[in-house]
Amino acid sequence: MHRRTLFLDAMGTLVTLQAPAERLRRALRDALGVEVTSAQARGALTAEIAHYRAHMGHAGDQASLRELRARCADVLFDALPAAPELAAADAGMRTEVLLSALHFTAFPDAVRLLERARDAGTRAIVVSNWDVSLPEVLQRAGLAPLLDGVVVSAVVGAAKPSPAIFARALELAGAAAEDCLHVGDSLADDVAGARAAGIDAVLLDRSGETVADGGVRVITSLDGLSP
Repeated sequence: MHRRTLFLDAMGTLVTLQAPAERLRRALRDALGVEVTSAQARGALTAEIAHYRAHMGHAGDQASLRELRARCADVLFDALPAAPELAAADAGMRTEVLLSALHFTAFPDAVRLLERARDAGTRAIVVSNWDVSLPEVLQRAGLAPLLDGVVVSAVVGAAKPSPAIFARALELAGAAAEDCLHVGDSLADDVAGARAAGIDAVLLDRSGETVADGGVRVITSLDGLSP
């Protein structure tokens, strides 16, 4: 069945975060002359990511995004081993170090899928739990020219699995739920969320560890999907 519109999750589906611990170590060394171990960098990033996920829904505009990034940078620095250079770093430097560690790139199969969708005349819209910066992330990853829209939880005011974010996606697409397919890497957020909105869904499990159950279609690569 030909789909008029393809909805896609972002993180883990279209883009991935490149080695943030090592990028953080380099940023700290280059900007502040501070050396930390890989384990210390990973621990600090774990604390920062947890804070980000708990609060990203509030970053729906540029002002609130700047505030969130500053808070996340403080969490990151507070989780690192104490050092005078870290304590003396101002908010701007802390945020710069944090952002230096965060570099998203597109999965190769995401590019191939979006190109196939474009050739087939299928619209592709990202539906993701993210802050207002997601369109910029997708632009830097080289995916923006292949997309027909981006729906971000922080802007909508509702996160997956809420049907509200999928309702906004349907509104943007101008499509009926039965003419759409959603693809993502979370059973709860993507599959259950889309189904609650009346949208068919496919689970992307790049690890290949998920066993299909309850009528859920599971793929291990976006190359296995026909738009």
